[in-house]
Amino acid sequence: MRGFGPWLGVLALVIILNALRLRPLAVVVSLVWLAWCVWTWVRPTRRRPDAP
Repeated sequence: MRGFGPWLGVLALVIILNALRLRPLAVVVSLVWLAWCVWTWVRPTRRRPDAP
């Protein structure tokens, strides 16, 4: 359940921004969050310094 905290926080922020009629900002927040999630999923793994 702990892993859902950031997701719920971003969702709440987007809903609040939409309610305040700040839809362009809500879109930016959503796209940045999506880009971050994709990057953390597909980024290359870091090599350890002691790995051959």
